[in-house]
Amino acid sequence: MVGDLDELYRLLSPRLRQIVRSDVRASEPVIEDACQIAWSRLIRHSERVRSDAVLSWLATTAVREAFKLARRDGRELSLDAELERTGELSFPSHAPGPAELLELRDRLAEVGRLPERQQRLIWMHAAGLTYVEIADRTGDTRRTVERQLLRAKGRLEQGAA
Repeated sequence: MVGDLDELYRLLSPRLRQIVRSDVRASEPVIEDACQIAWSRLIRHSERVRSDAVLSWLATTAVREAFKLARRDGRELSLDAELERTGELSFPSHAPGPAELLELRDRLAEVGRLPERQQRLIWMHAAGLTYVEIADRTGDTRRTVERQLLRAKGRLEQGAA
């Protein structure tokens, strides 16, 4: 089958990428990764896939994988992507003093006591994402994000008082 696989890849890989691209709204690297995962799974499961159904099997596998990868991509913030987008990462221009460091450490400890969901939303908001962007990345509604952030900020204010 290895010889056949080379020929299959040459014939079907452009069409597979086209199918996945049309079914999933994702970046080109995500689509490429999903297609490559589908091909590697075909190698593992080649004895179970009928030769007349290879393209549909690959497309189904790649589309599912692309959705998974796109969701993961949306949840995780990439410093590489930010650097590529802006050309630089911003760092503070001054080092905080000892009192400021203690205050920051206390604030971080307060954030660490929040429920995990609220921590994640606080960090995304602190990274500069809007409520809509956070909702897109988490799969929540904008209103849910708003409520959870309001609750988290309330808990943080209570802890500071």
